[in-house]
Amino acid sequence: MTSSLSSPGLDLEQLRQRLRSKSDRPRRQAITQLLSLGEPGIEVLKDYLQDCRDRGFDWVAGTIFRELLALQDEAIALYLAEAFPFGLLYLPSEKGIDYQPIQDALIEGDWQEADRLTTVKLCELAGTAAKTRKWLYYTEVLNFPRLDLETIDKLWRVYSEDKFGFSVQRELWLSVDRVWEQLWPRIGWKQGNIWTRYPGAFTWSVEAPRGHLPLTNQLRGARVMAALLEHPAFSEPQP
Repeated sequence: MTSSLSSPGLDLEQLRQRLRSKSDRPRRQAITQLLSLGEPGIEVLKDYLQDCRDRGFDWVAGTIFRELLALQDEAIALYLAEAFPFGLLYLPSEKGIDYQPIQDALIEGDWQEADRLTTVKLCELAGTAAKTRKWLYYTEVLNFPRLDLETIDKLWRVYSEDKFGFSVQRELWLSVDRVWEQLWPRIGWKQGNIWTRYPGAFTWSVEAPRGHLPLTNQLRGARVMAALLEHPAFSEPQP
């Protein structure tokens, strides 16, 4: 791996600080610039991942993790496999649900599979009946453990550059005063009077509108989604 330290305007310490900026744009730019520096920049990115072990993993860490994997460098892949064998996030569940398959799909950038698995796991969380029918009643959502919804939401936010997740959708919903017909086009679920058709018309990448994923019972109306967005996991401060 070659170094490009002579590139004008690129200083390792400045870029290290920009990774911790309060604004998203300079943080994204810093990741790109550090990657362009080769090995010295990679070391700064690895240091950021290690620092997150104590303070918690955020979307910057998730983006770094995915970008480093995308380099397809054998040494980097080995480092990540040894340091983070299951990915960045510990996945607690009050009901003993295994959310690792969602993490694996998100790391790989398989957004459609991650979305499908999210529905599967929500149905599993709801119980045997929902698991069999493969969709949810809004009343089942009301009984979801806060911990599990927070786990799923964090997965989506960390690996999507903070663009996707239930809490993101709630933020956008509140910004339009809970008016669904204003939310749908904003998150790319509807254009005019035409619903976005599943799966081909959805955007399965981070280039999608903010809040585009995950799909929450999109074809079954708003009651399930409302129950999720009003759930204490997202509507009340964390204890």
